[in-house]
Amino acid sequence: MNSYPAEMLVQLAPIMFVAGLDIPPTLAATPVTSSPANKDFSSPPTPPPKVQDPFALLILRLREVLLSQSKSAVWSPERTKIFQVALVDKAVGFPPRKSVPPDDPSYANAHSPLSPMTPSSPVFPDGLIAPIWIKKHMTYLPSVFVLFLRMYEAPHTTTRSPLSQPDSDMERERAEEERKRDIDLSAEIAQRKKTTGERGIKLTVVLIASRRMLDDPSLDGRLSFIRKQSSLDSRAALFVLSPVSPSELNDFVSSLQDALYEPAIEYYTSHSKRVRRKRNRHSQTVSSYNPLAPSVGAAAPRPLRPEGWTVRYEYKMAAFAEFRGEDEVALKHYQDAYATLMIMFGSTAILPPRTKRWAEAKVLADTINVKITKFYLYNNEHALALSHHNSHMRRFADFSRGWGIGEETFEYWSWMARQYRVLAELLEQGARSTLTLPTLTPGPRATGGVPDALGPGGAPLELDAVRMMGLNPSHALQHPGHYYYMAARCTEARRERFLASEELTTAPGYASEKKVDHLTLALELYTKAYELFKQHSSTASQGRLTLWVAYRIALTYYDSGKFEMAVRFFERIAKTYRREKWSTLLRPLYTAWYACTQKLGDVELSVKLLVEMIACGDIDEPESLQEDLSAILKSSVPSSADEVLTVDLIECQPIWDALVIFWKSDVYVGEEAAFQFTLIAPTNNDISNLPVESVTITFADDYQSITLRHYASESSGPIRVICVGKVQPTDAAGQLLEVAANLRWRASDRMIVSGTVLSDTPITLSVSSFVVTLKESGWTIKINHDVRATREGAIVPPYWLSSLNPVQFIPVTRDDRSNVVFRHRPHQLRVSFSHQQQALLDEEFPITVEIANSDDRHVDVVVDILLQPAEVDEAVQYIVHDGHRSSGLIKGAECGIVPPGASARKTFILVASGAAGNRTIDVSVQSNALSTLPTVRKSTGLSMSSSTSSLVANDTNEFLRTLVIPATAPFSVTHDVEYQVSLRPARPLSELSTLGGDSWDGGEVIIMTKLECIAPCGLEVEGLKLKRQESNRAKITQSSDEIEGGMFPTEYLTGDQFCNICCVSLASREYDLTEGDAVPGPGEYIVTWRRIHSPGERGPSSTTRLPLPLLRPPQESLIGFMTIPSTAKLHVPVPMHLVIRNRNATRSAVVAVALDQSTADAFVVAGPRGGRLPTILPGAEEKITWNLIPVECGLVRVPHVRVMDYRMAPSANDDGSSALVDEGVLVQVIDTRFGTWTGDADSQGQIGQTDKILIFP
Repeated sequence: MNSYPAEMLVQLAPIMFVAGLDIPPTLAATPVTSSPANKDFSSPPTPPPKVQDPFALLILRLREVLLSQSKSAVWSPERTKIFQVALVDKAVGFPPRKSVPPDDPSYANAHSPLSPMTPSSPVFPDGLIAPIWIKKHMTYLPSVFVLFLRMYEAPHTTTRSPLSQPDSDMERERAEEERKRDIDLSAEIAQRKKTTGERGIKLTVVLIASRRMLDDPSLDGRLSFIRKQSSLDSRAALFVLSPVSPSELNDFVSSLQDALYEPAIEYYTSHSKRVRRKRNRHSQTVSSYNPLAPSVGAAAPRPLRPEGWTVRYEYKMAAFAEFRGEDEVALKHYQDAYATLMIMFGSTAILPPRTKRWAEAKVLADTINVKITKFYLYNNEHALALSHHNSHMRRFADFSRGWGIGEETFEYWSWMARQYRVLAELLEQGARSTLTLPTLTPGPRATGGVPDALGPGGAPLELDAVRMMGLNPSHALQHPGHYYYMAARCTEARRERFLASEELTTAPGYASEKKVDHLTLALELYTKAYELFKQHSSTASQGRLTLWVAYRIALTYYDSGKFEMAVRFFERIAKTYRREKWSTLLRPLYTAWYACTQKLGDVELSVKLLVEMIACGDIDEPESLQEDLSAILKSSVPSSADEVLTVDLIECQPIWDALVIFWKSDVYVGEEAAFQFTLIAPTNNDISNLPVESVTITFADDYQSITLRHYASESSGPIRVICVGKVQPTDAAGQLLEVAANLRWRASDRMIVSGTVLSDTPITLSVSSFVVTLKESGWTIKINHDVRATREGAIVPPYWLSSLNPVQFIPVTRDDRSNVVFRHRPHQLRVSFSHQQQALLDEEFPITVEIANSDDRHVDVVVDILLQPAEVDEAVQYIVHDGHRSSGLIKGAECGIVPPGASARKTFILVASGAAGNRTIDVSVQSNALSTLPTVRKSTGLSMSSSTSSLVANDTNEFLRTLVIPATAPFSVTHDVEYQVSLRPARPLSELSTLGGDSWDGGEVIIMTKLECIAPCGLEVEGLKLKRQESNRAKITQSSDEIEGGMFPTEYLTGDQFCNICCVSLASREYDLTEGDAVPGPGEYIVTWRRIHSPGERGPSSTTRLPLPLLRPPQESLIGFMTIPSTAKLHVPVPMHLVIRNRNATRSAVVAVALDQSTADAFVVAGPRGGRLPTILPGAEEKITWNLIPVECGLVRVPHVRVMDYRMAPSANDDGSSALVDEGVLVQVIDTRFGTWTGDADSQGQIGQTDKILIFP
């Protein structure tokens, strides 16, 4: 940006003049008064003496705070109430408003000294605007003027006593002196007020006083007097400041600027209004300008056209808007001024090329373009900023062609480089501040169409078409390094045009252009671009751009004659280009690098570069590189006679294409594997004269290297086959493998090295590299190649040469053709299993693994057994082997060494219990071959032994088998449960036995257990035993197996059944169980049985445990017992007793009894027909008696009695509706003749009751 006036580029801010802050002379002279004689030069410099005067210190701090405010900068987007402060003298003057003094009679019609209508103006008569106009408003004309003055204070007298009378004469003299000083101060302020008021500048006075003065009661009167005498404004015109701390001083300066910011804005607004009125007086239309022919010998001045006045006024209004901080208004005026400038440049009659005004207008247009671009960037409108900058460059490129300054001139490229550099510097300053550059990474892939993408005819474009359109890089704002790079490229073009015009010394600007160091300028731009590209290289593609910029730097160093610096850059760049195979970029890099080495005289580096250049190939002159290498080798000698020069082409493009093919992908150990190694000469590069002395082929492992020595032969075909025989490991070969061959290649020649490889151990073998050795005149050059690398654009089909005469190839299509795997022969073992078809729960189920050796080698066999987790719930399982029990893995079960033709067996036991279901077992049989006969060794248990040295390393096989064993239950069990209610009356609560809980009168339970054999085979049941378990809730009183003995052992087939009956007594408190609770069964059946394999063969004894079911006795807390005889005689009374018993331990019962008259036809009933019984307490009972007189014979039904419990009446139904409490709950009535309750509490129970008796006559 140094090419343009700084005033026209910086961000404008309101100007504030500050006067009266001159450094006191005593303070300014203090550092000079130090005596050199007393100075100690060995000690560090002493700091300046501490200022004791508080007012001097205040002035220093004020100067520091004010000067630290906003500085002039090109990029300053912040809009705060901060001024551009300038410290001036009290008597500073302002530039004259007009070119004549005010007392001149022509003052009214005079113009500004900078006006085009003033003959002494630098823009007279047709200039647009001069940078001095901006400088005037930035340096000489403030918007506000702050004047600091010291307020007079009477000297401090001796402190008098509070009781003494004040001295009236002294007070009067003091007041008169203060008034006199205030009058002088007011006169000074009034004089400055007059000069600032004439220019509309706001004047603010800051009076400096001591803190003591602030407490003086006469201060307000003195301030009012000064304000009136000096005609100061009433708002923000007079302040008083005393020595304060730095933080308070900063607050004062901020408040001062806030108070003066609005007057400053009004000052620039008034200027804008004045300029706008002037603009409106000029016509905006293009006038018919017909200049008169000048008289002979005189040149008539041409006045400024209306377009020029428009540009002038629009620029001024833009500048004043920028002073006010109104960026949008300033942008609009700058755009209008720029648009009018383009109209003026479009006519050579208005702005003739290569004139002073034309050059000034170009500078003005460039600076306005910077302003517009900057304002767009302030608003993060990156596309608009870049679009305007590109439009500016495109327009002036078109104008330049019309002016005769096209692409063929250095002036054109100088201007283009300047524009790119200005944009780069602007972006760089913005990036260091608040500018955020856009991200140019592609967005996520859309799933649907793009509705906003329209074609030329308005039709929507397809998504793929939109993607193909892409983004033009020139339409996307990039980081500053890109534009520095463009400026450097334009500078190179500028240098080229200048060198081309050296013969035309009369060309415009040639003399000044000759003084420009183009290479230094380009190097500076490239260096800045390189640093910025490194800073922004977040992706691999941007990293490659960084290398490209580095390459341009190296070329610039080369053109500058700094060959060593160029070589350093070439070395760094070539590393990446080699690794990423950028052959197209390497060719020109090698050419420039080789030229540098020739200038430096580095022969060895030249040889290396020539070899790499031969590998890359010279498209234009293929034979020239080979000739240059031959000439260097013959005309020079290496620095050391015994030194071998190594050229590494591992990461580079090779000279020869290599192809490695093994006929088989894998072979067994001890067998030979055939291979062919092919070297193919390039088709477009002649290497027939390369002095190849040998070719060494190296395998990946410790194998013999194949060395081909050059032997010149008279004739050789395009395909040569060299047989090398068997390639063995180095320790087994004993000597090197060397073969003579013709090592001269013509274009597309093939040399095929054929042989076999042998290995006694398992290994993966391949060719790792090959080395070509050149030898000429004392030079020995080794060129390392990578067998996997191919030349650029070369396609090497994987063909196996099957016949040389005629030439026939066999295509090899597998992927692993470049290596061979030597493997051990698999062991010939047969693994089989023997076991029953199904396993039964709780039995020991034997499974036998048999391993038969069909191989011709001894093998050591080890078995691993893994029991997989069962897929059913509540399944319990484990395996047993040699006394070792595991629920998961049995590892290392040794079978010993199995000779050829023999077999080994290993048996393990599976025990499954719990739930029935499939059990899965994985069996791994691991074998290891022996190289010699086995030696006697001692077994080491379950771990595989390694005590013998006859095991062959890694000659192991593994056989995996999976067994699925279904496990079923041997018996199915069903239980029939009957509950019998106790008829004994409840014991009173007063008895201790009732509270102790030892009562077993809760009723009895009859459990009939039926067992059915469901095993797929016969079972021999050896015994059935009911084992009692301790419980305080239930106990077994008797069992049928105790009564009936001697029925076991007995054989049962599938479907056979047997049963057992037991009686269980319940504790009385078990009738207080909560809902859902149950009584655990008080015992379990233990069944001992064996599997029947055959009539005389039985399996091992197994035990199955079958627990008794959970007991759920009925939960009826209130129950009725009906006692009636079974028979009666006609007309003979019989009693019918009803006992209502409350078995609840905590709640009382409210019971009502009703006799159904409709069911009493066969009897005459004497007793209550209905009514409510007394409240039945917990554990109590009530008894009602009826006398029945039979009147019919036969089996008749007794009257039905209905018992209702109103205490248990529900308050709401299940569906949520309310129920009547009066309905009550029906109470069950049990006939004491039976008293059996089948089922459990969940099935609501069924009473074994009959309501009929037999009547005899």
